[in-house]
Amino acid sequence: MWGAYSDMREANYKNSDKYFHARGNYDAGQRGPGGKWAAEVISDAREGWQGDISGRGAEVTRQDQEANAWGRSGGDPNRYRPEGLPSKY
Repeated sequence: MWGAYSDMREANYKNSDKYFHARGNYDAGQRGPGGKWAAEVISDAREGWQGDISGRGAEVTRQDQEANAWGRSGGDPNRYRPEGLPSKY
């Protein structure tokens, strides 16, 4: 998950948030049941903080959690890839 987060910060690319959510959770999920568990705990904590404290809103949190679950379940993160995001990511 850290790799996806670091790439997201480096890319600083518009509308790429959901892609990096899905990718980070996908990567963690590929590490087995412990990776899936950790990804869910971290994602829930992050979204809980962002939804409650930062005031981003319930709809953004719901969309992020959808991308998180998609990646964790083995779904292709490219479903959320924005057009034009450099292939490096």
